[in-house]
Amino acid sequence: MSNNPFSLTGKVGIVAGLANHDSIAFGCAQALHEAGAECLVTYATPKAEKFVTPLLEEMGNPELMLCDVQQDDQLDALFARAHERWGRVDFVVHSIAFAPLEDLHGRVVDCSRDGFAQAMDISCHSFIRMARRAEPLMQEGGGTLINMTYYGAEKVVDNYSLMGPVKAALEAATSYIATELGPQGIRVHGVSPGAIHTRAASGLKHFDELIHDGETRSPLRRLASVQDVGHAVVYLTSDAGAALSGLTHYVDAGHHLRF
Repeated sequence: MSNNPFSLTGKVGIVAGLANHDSIAFGCAQALHEAGAECLVTYATPKAEKFVTPLLEEMGNPELMLCDVQQDDQLDALFARAHERWGRVDFVVHSIAFAPLEDLHGRVVDCSRDGFAQAMDISCHSFIRMARRAEPLMQEGGGTLINMTYYGAEKVVDNYSLMGPVKAALEAATSYIATELGPQGIRVHGVSPGAIHTRAASGLKHFDELIHDGETRSPLRRLASVQDVGHAVVYLTSDAGAALSGLTHYVDAGHHLRF
């Protein structure tokens, strides 16, 4: 093992939510590999396979697994494979969010019951389901659970709509899970990137306005990249972050200061 507290040599874990080169999951898997970790990387649908397989070399040739988080058998298979391969999991990165466009593009007060339930299930409760499956695989040395949130969970961001309440629920779940699993040495965090050109974010109305605002009004006058997010995840996963848990970490060039 390395004496460098930022090294992830010997660490193993799961990165969930890869869709293409612009995915936050890609930046995370890439950075984790570069820090020495070994990963299982998941994608949600067979249609995504042609977009994710060309990325394998840049992520250190991790094992890819199909995993729709709404399918319990696929989640079970993912963690069973991690147990078979390593006997443990040191980290789980959950980079998954979804809401039906008809609900996302309307007012929160008008969202459908089914749309709200689906957004909450995929974007929030699936993190809880993954945490539950990871817990027994983190018993000896602890581990780190990380999800992706957004400032719209705390303050109203125009056109973020339904995802605001959903991400607020995710942040609350993060705090409670961190408290429940902390005694076992399991750390739990939310990472809050600013506007990034991901496939999921492109579904927001007037997304280009958020991009422009981030580029012109954030203190650093830039957007965060998926690699920036990945580097933050490395820090939180490494021994350098051993005393941190239950936090929301902004990786947005300081944009949250200006909302």
